[in-house]
Amino acid sequence: MAFDTIISNGTIATAVDTYTADIGISDGMIAAIADSLPREQGKNIIDAKGKYVFPGGIDVHTHLDMPFGGTTSSDDFATGTRAALYGGTTTLIDFAIQGKGQSLRTAFDTWMKKADGKAHCDYGFHCIITDLPDARIEEMGQMVREGVSTFKLFMAYPGVLMLDDGSIFKALRATAKNGGMVCMHAENGSAIDVIVQQALAEGKTAPKYHALTRPTTAEAEAVSRAIALAEMAGAPLYIVHLSCNDALEKVREARDRGLPVYAETCPQYLYLSLDNFDAPGFEGAKYVFTPPLREKWHQDKLWQGLKHDQLQVVSTDHCPFCYKEQKEMGKGDFTKIPNGGPGIEHRMSLVYSGGVASGRFNVNRFVEIVSTTPAKLFGLYPRKGAIAVGSDADLVVFDAQRKHTISATTHHMRVDYSMFEGITVTGMPDLVMSRGRVMVEGEQFHGKPGTGNFLKRAAYSGT
Repeated sequence: MAFDTIISNGTIATAVDTYTADIGISDGMIAAIADSLPREQGKNIIDAKGKYVFPGGIDVHTHLDMPFGGTTSSDDFATGTRAALYGGTTTLIDFAIQGKGQSLRTAFDTWMKKADGKAHCDYGFHCIITDLPDARIEEMGQMVREGVSTFKLFMAYPGVLMLDDGSIFKALRATAKNGGMVCMHAENGSAIDVIVQQALAEGKTAPKYHALTRPTTAEAEAVSRAIALAEMAGAPLYIVHLSCNDALEKVREARDRGLPVYAETCPQYLYLSLDNFDAPGFEGAKYVFTPPLREKWHQDKLWQGLKHDQLQVVSTDHCPFCYKEQKEMGKGDFTKIPNGGPGIEHRMSLVYSGGVASGRFNVNRFVEIVSTTPAKLFGLYPRKGAIAVGSDADLVVFDAQRKHTISATTHHMRVDYSMFEGITVTGMPDLVMSRGRVMVEGEQFHGKPGTGNFLKRAAYSGT
């Protein structure tokens, strides 16, 4: 048997196993896994001795080329997917946003055009629902059948994105029947709005007030309410970008009762805190995203949540806005600072460094939370998120000893700062492969725009 590529001598790490073997790749897929494959059978040999081989990372929460607050996120599908690949992420799921009065199909078509001819890696879409008359309920089922099987709803941003509880409940009941799953942005937007208006009236306009006007209780209350609505509807629920222990406790309680409730957190909540708002001048604006940064003690609670499967996924909520020109739009009024930060490139290394290299959990749990569970929850497994015969050859050769100091001067995202500037991580991708093609080799990028494929995802089936 001939192979296009053989990855030899690597330490393969999946969500359940760690072992040394060779991987034979043909036609973009894993064709064989064996203790040893004859070298003469491979057109191309990659020696991974002393390195891990992981399934490609899956980031299920990104916002590329997204309009927000009078501007647009600075990474499009070309630059964002390129940066993702540099970091070992080979699949991402972005968000198609439905405008008021718009069909879900129109939103999906709009975002497909944004990605077409640009994406370097494979991608899928969630649909953000901002308007849900009864006619849209049937359309949700159509989208699930066409491979868009998840829907994001907002309990925050009144008048813009927020849905009332009745609409949320209708959407959850629909997904209970059509096989979809709701991804919930859980914050009590109405209460937060009152706090925000009070702060502005008192002249509290600096970036840190973005965080101080969005208390942890507002997140925990909304998580609890979302869980109650999902339980009544008999539907699964996925909480996006969980940031604090108060909210984590609600998820833990629901899971202990056996409910199909899942949650993700993001590297910013694991590494950054309210202290970052003490940056000089207006630089605190670099850390304005929602939910906001919390007091530092929450970090360890979230790491523990990842270890004990109270949190199932780490995604990035990558939504970059340049400090100059974009973040500075909010000088004098924190509500006008575009919400979001850049993180798509560093997720794998930050989670490995803080999780495995720091002794918080093992390498199999790392693979589970950055690749395998995202693939299972979002209808991509075992095509993605696995190292198995028949799976796509999305693979990362990873040097667990390599150290790297994160900096805007060396990252590949199209943004003029890094949230993680100066943080040194242990563990970096050496080589990244998408469907059998080497995309990143050291600092060299071999990808071409448009080679990423749209992924039709299966209906929800749990983990």
